[in-house]
Amino acid sequence: MPRSCVPPPTPHTPPLGALLRQYAAGSVLACEPVDQGLLNRGYRLCTTRGRYFLKHHFDPETADPAAIARQHRATERLARLGVPVAPPLADREGRTVAVVGGHTYALHPWIDGRHRHGGQLTPAQCERLGALLGVVHASLERVMPTHTRARAEPDASRHAAERLPASHRPDPAGSPDPVDSPDPADTFALIDALLVRVRRHRPADSFDELARHRLLERRELLEQHADRRPPRGGSVGWVHGDFHPFNLLYKGDAPAAIVDWDRLGVKPRAEEAVRAAAIFFVRPAGALDLPKVRAYARAYRRTAGATPSQLTAAVHRVWWERLNDFWMLRWHYERGDTRADPQFPAASALAVWWTRRYEAVCEAFAD
Repeated sequence: MPRSCVPPPTPHTPPLGALLRQYAAGSVLACEPVDQGLLNRGYRLCTTRGRYFLKHHFDPETADPAAIARQHRATERLARLGVPVAPPLADREGRTVAVVGGHTYALHPWIDGRHRHGGQLTPAQCERLGALLGVVHASLERVMPTHTRARAEPDASRHAAERLPASHRPDPAGSPDPVDSPDPADTFALIDALLVRVRRHRPADSFDELARHRLLERRELLEQHADRRPPRGGSVGWVHGDFHPFNLLYKGDAPAAIVDWDRLGVKPRAEEAVRAAAIFFVRPAGALDLPKVRAYARAYRRTAGATPSQLTAAVHRVWWERLNDFWMLRWHYERGDTRADPQFPAASALAVWWTRRYEAVCEAFAD
């Protein structure tokens, strides 16, 4: 089946008996799906030995056991440095990756906590968030292989790029080479193809109306700014790869655990900081909360050792990326997958707002 036609994940019952025996985790008392995340599946387990989070690495592009084991080693090392993470548990053989019936799983301790978006964070907490991401980047440099060695690591996500959000989209895992920015010629062709799908969709609904409006609007913006395509990316380093509110748990006012390290890789670090802010601090109408961005960015620069010019260049690249990105519409019209539809109004409006307030956004990240 073509990747563009892959349907949403179907219900799946993990082999709890075999898994819990393998981990010596007791007998299951309760199992509840954790309904968050677009690529993999999670379950809250209560057993006779305690509470756990069972992760089913469902997406074929991130389910390579060697890549998952690398992620596990990274979180174990980060935990020893005091970074808030939730390293996996080892089974009876000392392994952290379990393959049962052709499916790949990992068992983690259950972390009590909740997700918080930027609107729920005080200025001081925004500063703490930026500092946390800076610590993650600096700590990964200490505990991961050098970039040259990383080039030989397995690439489990190389082919998933076209169906992932820009904020999730990986560079080739372990590759320190900067990535070309989107070509507007390709985007114009994609816009035309999506407009055809929108016109053919029956019965037409309000989502179709908004999609058509945003596609036409974006084409006009790209025509105006086609000469601003950025050069290849800047300095790279190890990054989480998917740093957003659903991958950070809070306990009270403090971060308790950064989770879901599936996109761990060597990529432009400052761009991850900008992408994360664009998700945490976007308001429902599609504007960024610039005072909170400023507090976050100052703390990130301080702890990551990033310069204002690096953040400004990253802002430009991520802005361009957003102008050319239509992953939510591709999921909706090409795959029939509507799980990302609620994100589309704010995300699509952000690209327009960002273009109009470009200088103010750059200033917030570099001030």
